[in-house]
Amino acid sequence: MQQPRDFSLYGAVDLGARQAAAQRSQQAAARAGGQGGSPGGNVMDVTEETFNVDVVERSRSAPVILDLWAEWCEPCKQLSPVLEKLAAEADGAWVLAKVDIDANPQLRAALQVQSIPMVMAVVGGQVVDGFLGAMPEAQVRQWLGQVMQVAEQFAVPQGAGSQPGDQPDDGQPPRGPGMPGGRAPGMPADPAFDEAQQAMERGDLDAAAAAFERVLAATPGHPVAAVGLAQVDLIRRVSSYDEGQVRRAAAEHPGDVEAQAQVADLEVASGRAEEGFDRLLGAIRRTSGEDRERARVALVSLFEVFPPGDPRVAKARAALSSLLF
Repeated sequence: MQQPRDFSLYGAVDLGARQAAAQRSQQAAARAGGQGGSPGGNVMDVTEETFNVDVVERSRSAPVILDLWAEWCEPCKQLSPVLEKLAAEADGAWVLAKVDIDANPQLRAALQVQSIPMVMAVVGGQVVDGFLGAMPEAQVRQWLGQVMQVAEQFAVPQGAGSQPGDQPDDGQPPRGPGMPGGRAPGMPADPAFDEAQQAMERGDLDAAAAAFERVLAATPGHPVAAVGLAQVDLIRRVSSYDEGQVRRAAAEHPGDVEAQAQVADLEVASGRAEEGFDRLLGAIRRTSGEDRERARVALVSLFEVFPPGDPRVAKARAALSSLLF
């Protein structure tokens, strides 16, 4: 089986994939500078038409915090003022992008919004962290500190003085996974990551894994290398599957944990993370003893494919805890 075409190596949500759909409106959006705020403002309202410029491209020069809300959402009315206050205090170190999910249903679907308030941190064109619910200001401050640390590791500039033009520009469109000759969005400027990207492009999974392992040996727990290695391991697994056979086995034998885990791998690798998580949560619910432990281990290994704080992982972890405890 070939590597899934829509699998994003460096992020649970491949925001860069939205660029092609937004290309026609990019120039107009750039002139408008976003709706509901000045072009250089720290807080801006973002729409489906301006998302590519105001979030994806802007996140390459400073972290962008996405606030997903709706008028009927009471917890949103508690959280949004906190985020706006902290954005003003940050004075351009990061920017707040507000998305009304009712007015922008395509964004709601693309970002897989299941409940609100939902907050996502976008760095270098990729979602790197997020949370659900209205957290107190102290916890939001702590979370933002972690986001800024990730931004430093991703080599994304911080501060109001950073401009898109400060980034290297060879006159070519943004490049990413599957695009020869370029670094994936949000990948740190490190030769080992260049090597991993090049290895992925030529299909050499062993070399990609070795590059990530060298980073982890030098910097244990490096978040990008850890996620990259987990994703390479997932691609290795799904590449060895006969998809038709695996799916038949899972359908015919619901209690076969190995078959369910393999289909969950396929679902996550093709961008249907919640389906994969739910499949393994169901296996945990139906089994006991060693089978249940195997299902738990398989599920936790899939969590590692996503950046820390991914809302879908947080939701699945909460469900897992309720099943186990």
